[in-house]
Amino acid sequence: MQNFQFHNPTRIVFGKGMIAQLGKLVPENARVLILTGGSSAQKTGTLDEVRAALGTRHVTLFSGIEPNPTFETLSGAVETVRSEKIDFLLAVGGGSVIDGTKFVAAAVPFEGDPWSILKTAGRKVVRAIPFGTVLTLPATGSEMNSAAVITRRETHDKLPFFSPHVFPQFSILDPTRTFTLPERQIANGIVDAFVHVIEQYLTCPAEGRVQDRFAEGLLQTLIEIAPKALATPPDYDARANLMWVATLALNGLIGVGVPQDWTTHKIGHELTALHGIDHARTLAILLPSVLQLRREAKRAKLLQYAARVWNITDGDEDDRIDAAIARTRDFFESVGIATRLGAVGLTRDAIDPILTQLEHHGLTALGEQGDIDLPASRAILEHAL
Repeated sequence: MQNFQFHNPTRIVFGKGMIAQLGKLVPENARVLILTGGSSAQKTGTLDEVRAALGTRHVTLFSGIEPNPTFETLSGAVETVRSEKIDFLLAVGGGSVIDGTKFVAAAVPFEGDPWSILKTAGRKVVRAIPFGTVLTLPATGSEMNSAAVITRRETHDKLPFFSPHVFPQFSILDPTRTFTLPERQIANGIVDAFVHVIEQYLTCPAEGRVQDRFAEGLLQTLIEIAPKALATPPDYDARANLMWVATLALNGLIGVGVPQDWTTHKIGHELTALHGIDHARTLAILLPSVLQLRREAKRAKLLQYAARVWNITDGDEDDRIDAAIARTRDFFESVGIATRLGAVGLTRDAIDPILTQLEHHGLTALGEQGDIDLPASRAILEHAL
């Protein structure tokens, strides 16, 4: 196992009715900016519940953060924070709203061009405005980590940044807030969480036995609960488990001390930036091809994945690996998410622009071993057609 340090300061407040705890979690004299996406938080009553819990605090609302939060929209939120003298941010929404809030928190006190926060992957961030979250869509794990991904609309750049200064102070996870979500978003959340785990687990052996067992348990849980999580009416226990798995999938715990991949995500970001495809759906399209094209480099862990997650133990090694990759693809399809580029209307003509963006962003040595160059990325994309 590799050396590591692990620190996660985010307080999780989990369960029904926990939005009422905002009165204790947010400083009494805070000037609060609530950040949201579209109108769903208002329509479902979540926003009214949040306002009531905040009591007499000064509250301003900023809405309109996109599913892939843009630098342009968030720059407006930065100006609102400054003009209203805001000193506490509250994200009410899913991962995109939380990611956007992280950027705003870092950008307000930032000296210089805020876009350089993204260009330097957050290395220049030295402080941020404190913030908390009320999670309404389980998927990204942003509610308990220090990472965010932001898009610049005019240049089609979709870039991540990381900073210990943008851990949420707290995150409220009430599974009932997911009950009004459309099936598409629940399916996206299942796949997003699943691939987050895979990126940290399905690499090469590192004797991270605890991390492996945690990861395998999370994957098995997603497979078990998926039908009930998608069912109507919603099943509270299934949604509660989905919410907690999605948080644990990317709060840092399962990735410490072990190699990590992230090829699927990095190529997927370019698909989203260029074509507007839902993030989770790019992951479902790419992951089976990444596993197939990297089967030799990942052989040992693929066999472990086959046995421990899918209970595939019969046949020779190649048969077991084939079966595990097929079961992964079938699982994504079972929740209603396509696994081919052609299913989202893309053809071979889409590949060169994606490779151009990868090169532009310096993503020419991907994977846990840094050996996925542009020709290898092309092969992955061609296999995904």
